[in-house]
Amino acid sequence: MKPLLALARLIDALTERVGRLVIWLVLAATLISAGNALVRYTLGESSNAWLEIQWYLFGAMFLLAAGYTLKHNGHVRIDILYNRLGPRGQAWIDLVGGLLFLLPMAVLLTWLSWPMAHEAWVTREMSPDAGGLLRWPVKLLLPVGFALLALQGVAEVIKRIAVLSGHLVLPREAPEEEV
Repeated sequence: MKPLLALARLIDALTERVGRLVIWLVLAATLISAGNALVRYTLGESSNAWLEIQWYLFGAMFLLAAGYTLKHNGHVRIDILYNRLGPRGQAWIDLVGGLLFLLPMAVLLTWLSWPMAHEAWVTREMSPDAGGLLRWPVKLLLPVGFALLALQGVAEVIKRIAVLSGHLVLPREAPEEEV
């Protein structure tokens, strides 16, 4: 179990770093959005490239931070039964949900999105809009984001198995907005 917990810690560290980097994308998107609006309303100028980079950054924030959100228990869920259970019951629900729903979905979406991203990269796909940007970087975010989510899902499954086998006690972490 120790090697698996070490792997989970490595994945957690990667997820934490990616999440901390994504915070800077929020700042970049905010500054670009404000600058674009300022130029549009003061000078009457606009650019498809500035609008597209805002959309790309918005997509990057959600896709790349999905694993971070999972790690910090921030995904929306309906806790009718979950909050009434103890740590072992919650670990069982998380384990079954991770194995039956999260991991298959994340792996499938990684696998299905890769050919589209690869094709966009090979053809150097561009936006059809005048002044638009390359499309392959944003399409590459799909398999990368789902792969990061799958990795964090593996870490969460390992931790839940460790809880159920008595090798780990997880702190009760409230979702980010409740902290």
